Amino acid sequence: MGKVTGFLEIDRQDRKYKPAADRIRHYSEFLIPLSEEATRDQAARCMNCGIPYCHNGCPVNNQIPDWNDLVYRGNWEEAARNLHSTNNFPEFTGRVCPAPCEASCTLNLEDSPVTIKTIECAIVDRGWENGWIRPEPPLRKSDKKVAVVGGGPAGMAAAQQLARAGHEVHLFERNAKAGGLLRYGIPDFKMEKALIDRRVAQMEAEGVVFHYGVNIGVDCSAAKIVADHDATILTGGAEKPRDLAVPGRELAGVHFAMEFLPQQNRRVSRENFGTEEPILAAGKHVVVIGGGDTGSDCIGTSIRQGALSVMQLEIMPKPPELEDKLTTWPYWPLKLRTSSSHQEGADRDFAVMTKEIIGDNGAVKAIRCVRVDSKMKEIPGSEFDLRADLVLLAMGFVSPVHEGMLQELGVALDARGNVIADTLGYQTSAEKVFVAGDMRRGQSLVVWAIREGRQSARAVDLFLTGASELPR
Repeated sequence: MGKVTGFLEIDRQDRKYKPAADRIRHYSEFLIPLSEEATRDQAARCMNCGIPYCHNGCPVNNQIPDWNDLVYRGNWEEAARNLHSTNNFPEFTGRVCPAPCEASCTLNLEDSPVTIKTIECAIVDRGWENGWIRPEPPLRKSDKKVAVVGGGPAGMAAAQQLARAGHEVHLFERNAKAGGLLRYGIPDFKMEKALIDRRVAQMEAEGVVFHYGVNIGVDCSAAKIVADHDATILTGGAEKPRDLAVPGRELAGVHFAMEFLPQQNRRVSRENFGTEEPILAAGKHVVVIGGGDTGSDCIGTSIRQGALSVMQLEIMPKPPELEDKLTTWPYWPLKLRTSSSHQEGADRDFAVMTKEIIGDNGAVKAIRCVRVDSKMKEIPGSEFDLRADLVLLAMGFVSPVHEGMLQELGVALDARGNVIADTLGYQTSAEKVFVAGDMRRGQSLVVWAIREGRQSARAVDLFLTGASELPR
């Protein structure tokens, strides 16, 4: 490394947020980037470990020490090339990935990991600003035609890799625009959608043909798509939400998070959401059930809409504020995580189970809760009610949607309802049909979706041509 003693001389410094009082008035991103000099100093903290565990922590296997060194030396263009050699969309991961690489950093043993995610974002943003990121059309075309069903990060990564390999690629997306949960689930204040549009334009210039508003298995026969293409990759995600089976679930004002969040994203982008009844938090007491990132996104969106109060409930016990490093490192630790949305005015409560949703004239008015112990057993006498005008269910996703495409194709499913395929061939039980991303592995991270999209593209290229120069 260029600065061998950097980790001893330079303290960790990360991006900061704009003040909460200002940022809750809009839906724009509010992270304040580090200066070029500060980013260079942070890159200098990389230790040149004998075994860089950050490689293990990163699902796409980013060559983190390499581009840290390039940033330290001021060679940003080469850093951008290196970064893109393993990750098609680092501006996505540099904004919404939880950074398991930083958890695996050797310096995390002292709670001061290298700011890998911040440096990654700085590299790709500078790459776009300086025109280093351009379309990469293939030098030669094959005679093969591939369908990608699902326009989220897995589908986009697969489509881009296959187009660059010379195949004719058609991407089919049910919604009006590509991006999947990045566009319709992640709020704009975490990632503005112009970033996706920019990548779509790049992919179109590389030869990818996007077909929007096409729900395969509903609007169009899945069998016909498979028949018309030499290979088909299913990248439709895990969209079936976990429901809450309690009395009162049917009351007005109780919604899945993925009914609430996409509406606001469509408002911001001025995209029509049809005849759906508007779901708004303005002037309401909001209860979010589910303590993960989706719940956090519901909090930030509710606050921006003008909620009177927001409470987030989690059935699991409150995690420790600090993990036992010698027990967990270099793996992802269980610890209390406070998001920017939590800091904007929400309350949280842990080890709480919802027993009943109470209504008046068909609309939710309160929820009845009980506290539970570490074994999820109810604690006698701990019942309490919470006022609620809007209840948002953010308890994760259980599987892909089986109705329609998957049932028509008859692909084999595992015990959890995901499509069965291994991580070498990515082939389903159906001929010429492959699968990648959350549809195969279950609910996961954007960075895992990109990895599986890339790897499935290589598997398809190998299937079609007998050889592949695409990386795994």
